[in-house]
Amino acid sequence: MARRTFGYVRKLPSGRWQASYLHDGKRFTGERTYTAKADADAWLANVHTEILRGEWVNPDRASTLLHVYATRWLDSRSDLRPTTKAKYAGLMRLHILPTFGHLRLGAISPDRVRGWYYGFDSPSLADDGYRLLRAIFATAVSDGWLARSPCKIKGAGSVKAPERPTASIPEVLAAAEAMPERLRLAVLLAAFAQLRRGEVLGLTRGDIDLMRGVVYVRRALVQPSGARAEIGPPKTDAGIRSLSVPAFVVEALRGHLEAFVGPQTEGWLFGAGDRPVSPRTLDRAWNNARASINRPDLHFHDLRHSGLTWAAATGASVADLMRRGGHASTVAALRYQHSTEDRDRALSEALGGLASPVADLDIARRSHDEALLGLKNRG
Repeated sequence: MARRTFGYVRKLPSGRWQASYLHDGKRFTGERTYTAKADADAWLANVHTEILRGEWVNPDRASTLLHVYATRWLDSRSDLRPTTKAKYAGLMRLHILPTFGHLRLGAISPDRVRGWYYGFDSPSLADDGYRLLRAIFATAVSDGWLARSPCKIKGAGSVKAPERPTASIPEVLAAAEAMPERLRLAVLLAAFAQLRRGEVLGLTRGDIDLMRGVVYVRRALVQPSGARAEIGPPKTDAGIRSLSVPAFVVEALRGHLEAFVGPQTEGWLFGAGDRPVSPRTLDRAWNNARASINRPDLHFHDLRHSGLTWAAATGASVADLMRRGGHASTVAALRYQHSTEDRDRALSEALGGLASPVADLDIARRSHDEALLGLKNRG
């Protein structure tokens, strides 16, 4: 009989067989016992192969409960914005931990994840939850807590959001007129400087350069779910930027600064005492304004979306859109390069302009040939 080179097998008083092994100076014992010694040997051989391939995972780590690991994972994510962290906490509390929280990391199988994913009534909520669970397990695998992730559903987590509505320039100007005077400028900045709501509300007098017609985006007002709004950095590092604005917006800025903003550099552009106007206050005013132009489908964020779509229609490149929108990736900027009827018509006319010299020559040649043929037939 060949001498065992890895692990140990012993027969218990119950008659069953138990396997164990040493690794990194610590003894690990299999979680289950076997009726046959050969089965215990096979388990040891499998463990030995995992160690040799670098795929071995400490069983103590794999036995950690999902709710313990996931909570630790979220608490350690200091890179997340408060709003994102609040969203993740809600998804974990309501949709992930009730199903998986009491299970060990190593006991969560692909079929369990699949059953959970397809049990959602809302596809978008299913994808949000799946993306978060997948990220948690990806970290667990990367850090050596698991050999592989149970999140293996092809295409899950990639459902595209529905197309956002776009406003026309006359609609935006009409909606701005319908806003309270002290908030009218917020609509213009969202549409014509393509600012996010939090970026609009985070502006101060010191962020405005009237002489150059430039707005500097340095901070944003964010409001995590259930928490008070607070000042933080823009959504991405690319969000810190300077933006030229149209001349009529510069004049609106000039009038707004004179009427509603104190002389201090740090004075809020849209202030309520010593704090910026809250997102809720702006949203209430916007709800009335959009109703007045009969566009109840238009959210405040759609003003930014509309402005970036207009910019794309003028021929702005992806790089232009990324800089203007404060996007860190081309994926985000590309979604604003929509094909509009006006842009399509302009492209059609441009193509016609390229073809017209050749087309006119060809038409003239055909007309000449037809005229000669007519004379010949009459002769």
